[in-house]
Amino acid sequence: MILIWAALATALLLPVGLALRSPLLAWRDPVYVAAGLAGIVGLALLLVQPLLAGGRLPGISAFGQRRLHRGLGALLVCAVVVHVAGLWLTSPPDVIDALLFASPTPFSAWGVIAMWAVLASALLAALRRQLRLRPRLWRRAHRLLAAVIVAGTVVHALLIEGTMEPISKVVLCVLAVAAAGRAMIPRPAR
Repeated sequence: MILIWAALATALLLPVGLALRSPLLAWRDPVYVAAGLAGIVGLALLLVQPLLAGGRLPGISAFGQRRLHRGLGALLVCAVVVHVAGLWLTSPPDVIDALLFASPTPFSAWGVIAMWAVLASALLAALRRQLRLRPRLWRRAHRLLAAVIVAGTVVHALLIEGTMEPISKVVLCVLAVAAAGRAMIPRPAR
């Protein structure tokens, strides 16, 4: 159990720590640094979320993992808002181009797609009872949005040559895709 938690902590904290040491952050506005860091934290949360949804983290009850999944989902929404708002404050024209899918940088479109999927997933979760969706339909919709979130975010991150150290970024992306893929496979009944 300790080994699993240590590996997870390393997978989450190492990319963030290496990004904070990037020479590309020198002379950057603190708002820009916070926006970039929020994006990295959002990517890191995409590794944890499917582990919690699939009940894969040892030492936490199933109820605890569901509660933590909801809480970290809200944190993910906050990270996305800080990421986009910070980029807006540092360069409004670039954010407008991205939101209108008019940006010349391909990573922008993938980020926008992932952002809208995050917001749709959060809205779906918040309105679950009011929408009166059957549990099976709700799970399918949530999983579909989660797949779009992970795919869009991973492509977005991999296309950016920025503050994230390349090897740790690729490892974090591969782990997030693997965790999401594993969570999409239902656990056998016991």
